Amino acid sequence: MPPARHRRPRAVHSLLAGASALVIGLGGLVLAGGTGAHAADTDLITNGGFESGNLSGWTCSSGTVQNTTVHSGSYALQSAPGAADTGECTQTVAVKPSSSYTLSSWVQGSYVYLGARGTGGTDPSTWTPGTGWTQLSTSFTTGPGTTSVTVYLHGWYGQPAFAADDVSLLGPGGQPSPSPTATATATASPSPTATPTDPGSPTATATATSTPTKPPGLPKHILTGYWQNFDNGATVQRISDVPAAYDIIAVSFADATATRGGLSFTLDPALSSRLGGYTDAQFKADIAAKRAAGKRVVLSVGGQNGTVWVGDSASAANFTGTAWALMQSYGFDGIDIDLENGISSTFMGQALHALAAKAGSGFVLTMAPQTIDMQSTGMEYFKLALNVKDILTIVNMQYYNSGAMNGCDGNVYSQGTENFLTALACIQLKGGLRPDQVGLGVPASTSAAGGGYLAAATVDNALDCLASGTNCGSFKPDTKWPGIGGAMTWSTNWDAKAGNPVANTIGSHLHAMP
Repeated sequence: MPPARHRRPRAVHSLLAGASALVIGLGGLVLAGGTGAHAADTDLITNGGFESGNLSGWTCSSGTVQNTTVHSGSYALQSAPGAADTGECTQTVAVKPSSSYTLSSWVQGSYVYLGARGTGGTDPSTWTPGTGWTQLSTSFTTGPGTTSVTVYLHGWYGQPAFAADDVSLLGPGGQPSPSPTATATATASPSPTATPTDPGSPTATATATSTPTKPPGLPKHILTGYWQNFDNGATVQRISDVPAAYDIIAVSFADATATRGGLSFTLDPALSSRLGGYTDAQFKADIAAKRAAGKRVVLSVGGQNGTVWVGDSASAANFTGTAWALMQSYGFDGIDIDLENGISSTFMGQALHALAAKAGSGFVLTMAPQTIDMQSTGMEYFKLALNVKDILTIVNMQYYNSGAMNGCDGNVYSQGTENFLTALACIQLKGGLRPDQVGLGVPASTSAAGGGYLAAATVDNALDCLASGTNCGSFKPDTKWPGIGGAMTWSTNWDAKAGNPVANTIGSHLHAMP
């Protein structure tokens, strides 16, 4: 008999640093070092040293050129983030398809990010938490159809001004796009009073990329619930017992095999016994019935004891193959990523794209990162979400068991409050995810998590605040997202034990939202 599993109360993270609680991500930081570029490569950045004395070639939300703090020469960039602005500066550069590039810049200040978007592969991002002049460097390979990329530099919401100098992109040059519209989009400066709704995605990139939609048949606002394949004191359920309010049911959890990346699944014999004999055949029939009723059922990978490792091409292929076999065997519509033990945006992204290609247009991909994983676009989990944005259904971040965290305005908010939901969701909404890809993950009761429980009515208020700017707490976003994705709960079992407040109250509210 497998050991009983349960959702653990995760460690509370203490993130206060002065007046800020900005999380310092561990992944993606690359400091000074050789670029590894070939001698034949050229520097494609225009005005990378800002020696023109102005922002020629750059589009900045709040940047200026100054001569007080420089790394070399006479001038350098300075930009000041705001409460709802990262102080981003971008430059769109013509590149060649299927070619290698090295991007670098000297930066000064806390939480300064350097990266590129629209590469056609895994978009690179690197950052530094330091204050003195530091060289950031990263590299990438363009996709077979990529002819331009957008290089960016930015700070973080509510943080001090930063400086940048000697920005360089080494690699083979491409042909500039002949489209006058694309050129105008890349070079036009935004209105000084405009507040970008998505600082992570410049217009030039957005117009060149199609916008996928969620799998057919799902409502505009989705309610997701985890179903427990074990007994931990909550109400035990068959899949058929899950209320119809749940649009996506995440079966928790898949098991890791002895081969890296491999997945398996077994219906817990102890659970089956508690239910009077719940067989594999009945389980599969219940999944089929839910799907026939327009619901989606996915297999969740991870959880407290999840040890699935996807860190190279071999493990990625094994993940894809075994996940696809389970989807076919049980009738799952897709996969939920709930890993808590490290994640590779590159290789997990590779595995998920391959799985989506096998499954086709009905593929459902959900994610449930912890709050610490989604504090910035430099975090590996956030990078994964952006990497698979084209096939991603919804990210239901877990707004619980986390302690205090930074919101998108740079202020610190405590879990268990409406502000915590809205101010942290704002980071994802402004960091590159579509509104329909952002959901609010909440515990179904005080028994379901160690901390962070909110009454169902408070969750409804947070959804209204994000969608229409109404029923907000003291934090009110400067943007409205009427297409907000929905909500998630751990778990349908704990919801049932509490009298189904999530299904009845939050579910009804979501499905009534315009």
